[in-house]
Amino acid sequence: MQWREAAERALGDSIQSLSSVGGGDFAEAFRAELASGQSVFIKTHRAPPPGFFTTEANGLSWLRATNTVAIPEVLAVSDDPPFLALEWIDIGHQRSIDDSVLGRSLAQLHKQSFECFGRPDACTTGSLAVPNEPTEGWATFFATQRLLPLADIADDRGALPAKGIDGLRHVASKLEQWQLDEPVSLLHGDLWAGNRVCAANGQSWLIDPAAHGGCREFDIAMMMLFGGYDETCFAAYNEEYPLQPEWQSRIALHQLAPLTVHAIKFGGSYGSATMAALKKYV
Repeated sequence: MQWREAAERALGDSIQSLSSVGGGDFAEAFRAELASGQSVFIKTHRAPPPGFFTTEANGLSWLRATNTVAIPEVLAVSDDPPFLALEWIDIGHQRSIDDSVLGRSLAQLHKQSFECFGRPDACTTGSLAVPNEPTEGWATFFATQRLLPLADIADDRGALPAKGIDGLRHVASKLEQWQLDEPVSLLHGDLWAGNRVCAANGQSWLIDPAAHGGCREFDIAMMMLFGGYDETCFAAYNEEYPLQPEWQSRIALHQLAPLTVHAIKFGGSYGSATMAALKKYV
């Protein structure tokens, strides 16, 4: 384990034991017990995309620096050998007592200004290496950095029928009609319920971001895609930072990107779900 030796050097402490924990669909994850008695979360991968862990670490640091939502501290990171070490969170057995706290915190996060749509470092995110070139304006970003690249990948891998590929490209060509002139927000970028964990004290923490500058409706749409968030969360968000009129009509529009990602990676019903979302806008 080259990464173990590198992690010990970076942490300035020796790892006494490692126990496997859930790491999602991509990485291997461990609870590391250090000689000092500290517990640390460490994840690694045998062949991640270039810059994968430093990109995630930068995203975590951006989010944490806003002092709005609870984000684990980055303790050490390396791309060669690949690993990311974070502060350990003791997970509770139930959800947060009050989802409205999370809703207000997310609203405060989205109020934070960010310098561009995409990422200033232009690093790709996710196992599909989705691009994040800095762009001006939501329509340009969502078209050139999400829908069109994902349509190409889906086409290459046969993840969607030709009608679906054409539909994604057609929607990308007419995004300007929605006139989303919102300021760019710093987004978590992958805010499904599995990336929200609750500590033993009930506090919600956000993990595994695909952080970038974007339209805040994207994070809201991702939260609604697979469920897991109480209605009080969205009500508190909207009270703290009201969403634009008719935002509900654009939820499936923003969901086109994650649905296509899932169709590419997992197939099955995600292809038909992508097609159903497309029908609303084609």
